[in-house]
Amino acid sequence: QVQLVESGGGLVQPGGSLRLSCAASGSIFSIRDMGWYRQAPGKQRELVADIMSGGYTTYADSVKGRFTVSRDNAKNTVYLQMNSLKPEDTAVYYCNCRIRTTSMYTFDYWGQGTQVTVSS
Repeated sequence: QVQLVESGGGLVQPGGSLRLSCAASGSIFSIRDMGWYRQAPGKQRELVADIMSGGYTTYADSVKGRFTVSRDNAKNTVYLQMNSLKPEDTAVYYCNCRIRTTSMYTFDYWGQGTQVTVSS
């Protein structure tokens, strides 16, 4: 069994910052990709940022220069530092990890989602 537990969402004013965290636990052998998606009301879920085990990162154009994804491999945790937040960043943010379990099967796991609301 593998679990992803997210934290750090909330309400912030435009221009503010938030930091999301997602910790993976359970029968983990290794984690390749760790990333964040978001889904706003009435819209499809979209990739926000991703970081591979070697540190290579990918960002959506809409967040480049404002968001930073990082990971702590010793803690099986991925972070998303969000600066200069805009109202259009409002969404439920989901952690996603591609995990090889101790049974040597690889699956994509999702966190429960955390609400980020940017509003004055």
